Amino acid sequence: MIVIAPVLIGLTYAALNSLIPAVHRRPFNAIMVAGAGAAYLSGGFGVWELLFTTAMTYAAFRGLRSWRWIGVAWLMHTVWDVLHHVYGKPILPFAAHSSLGCAICDPVIALWCLAGGRSVPDLWQSWAHRTAGRRAYPGDAA
Repeated sequence: MIVIAPVLIGLTYAALNSLIPAVHRRPFNAIMVAGAGAAYLSGGFGVWELLFTTAMTYAAFRGLRSWRWIGVAWLMHTVWDVLHHVYGKPILPFAAHSSLGCAICDPVIALWCLAGGRSVPDLWQSWAHRTAGRRAYPGDAA
């Protein structure tokens, strides 16, 4: 459950973003990842927390125009999650495995962002279009 729930949360996050019109989806996600960057400000790494937040803010700002930067920012947050999990200072002090869960969830969101932050129907249509042109081979189900 420690792995499945965070993956499902990441997939749900991407699916719910389908409800946001495409023109607003990237700016919304840039704001979300900027907020995630500030989540550890009192996390125990002192001045490094401020430097990390600064780097995340820069990546989020660049993300206003680039899904790639939003994906990179989520991967940066993943590294910070792992460090906090190992250090023993979880993102939610009352939930010991919260940073571990976040470290599993964040790459799912990052992959979606690196794929262009498309809506679930758009991703499905792209996948269906790609597989429709595939040749049938002996042994394939009819």
